Amino acid sequence: MKFSIIIYAAPYSSQAATSAYHFAKSVLAQDHEIYRLFFFSDGVYNANRLAVPAQDEFNVQKAWEKLIDEHQLDSIVCVSSALRRGIVDASESNRYELEAVSLSDKSTLSGLGQLVDAGVNSDRIINFG
Repeated sequence: MKFSIIIYAAPYSSQAATSAYHFAKSVLAQDHEIYRLFFFSDGVYNANRLAVPAQDEFNVQKAWEKLIDEHQLDSIVCVSSALRRGIVDASESNRYELEAVSLSDKSTLSGLGQLVDAGVNSDRIINFG
């Protein structure tokens, strides 16, 4: 089965982002496919490479990066949600004359068309948050 997962929740505001991560791991462990991860609304904070959680906390951002990298997952971060929250890639950082890049290099900024595409090309869309 082919899944796409939409993450709406910030990493530490609720359990939703961590639950989405564990769901994604389970899907892959059962030999299903993840067509796309789509981080939307406050979920874009999961792709913030500048976050530094407490040492005794589960680092959700690093866990997502590792999972995305290990399984070569398509990870999309909603560009309009990201810009509002200070999550930018190199291109947007230059465009708005910002001093840093905060988007994980494992994810890509893109628009809602990628979400529509995920719906068309997936057997199931699962939402967290």
